[in-house]
Amino acid sequence: MNRRHLLRTLLATGAMGVLGVSAHAADAYPSKPIKILVPYAAGGVVDVQTRAMTQTMAEVLKAAIVVEPKPGASGSIAAEAVSLAAPDGYTLIVSASFLNAAPLLETNLRWSPKQFTPIGRFALSPSYFTVPATSPARTVKEFVDMAKKSAKPLQYANGGNGTPQQISNELFAREAGIHLEPVMYKGAPPSVPDLINGLVAMGVMPSSVAHAQVNGGKLRALANMSNARSAQLPDVPTIAEAGYPGSTVLSWYGLHAPAGTPPEVIRVLETAMRQACASAEVKQRLIAAGGEEAFMGTKDFTAFLSKDAQQWAHAVKVISK
Repeated sequence: MNRRHLLRTLLATGAMGVLGVSAHAADAYPSKPIKILVPYAAGGVVDVQTRAMTQTMAEVLKAAIVVEPKPGASGSIAAEAVSLAAPDGYTLIVSASFLNAAPLLETNLRWSPKQFTPIGRFALSPSYFTVPATSPARTVKEFVDMAKKSAKPLQYANGGNGTPQQISNELFAREAGIHLEPVMYKGAPPSVPDLINGLVAMGVMPSSVAHAQVNGGKLRALANMSNARSAQLPDVPTIAEAGYPGSTVLSWYGLHAPAGTPPEVIRVLETAMRQACASAEVKQRLIAAGGEEAFMGTKDFTAFLSKDAQQWAHAVKVISK
């Protein structure tokens, strides 16, 4: 055997060995618990909806999934932690609109969207334009008229800068030609008592917060800020139907892995998420948690993220004027 033929043989067998190791690693995944960081508080809408889906996802994978809330800095604390994690599929993050919004709103981020690989989307979560049940406004247009006639700016509950709720509030104010003054809260739930009692005039609330209060007669939902009506409150029109299409903001939740995670591992996770989201039990748990099952696989989710980033760039440009 001449040297050239020997070299080819060695390279071929070496390559097969590498491929064999890679395939074996994919076959063995997952071989230990998977940690999923939630960039928001324990017990909040994102945390509860994540657990609603991952409970069944863990059963599909036949592996433990540990959901760990890591709130702070509008999602950036969790994002930085996962961006620095090993790209082996054992540390993931629950992604949401902050992934596209934060780089547009913050100049000193220590992470970038490019440091993550999309796996899939599992839920949408409607938000509602709400006012106290005692408010004279029964439609969005009536609220706008009330704001224009007010001697001073009406106040709105702001549960956090950069959230879909805060952005949609600001988009709405500009589209309606009114000035709304933000009152800061640490999340949406702490603002509810003030909203019910009329200390603030309105608030865009996630479904998990708004639904019970609306059904209980304490708040009135004037519009759904998403692009379609929700089965939870089907009689509530979308903000576009109410006459303000430029204020539409979509709240979504998905899973991302650190960039460089092997494609084989991403496929395993995508398949498990797909099977979990197809479960009637998961669909019901998500509804109970204020969300709606809305699975997207990796390819479609990647395209969705690109469109979402463009929409956020437009929204931030509008509210920055």
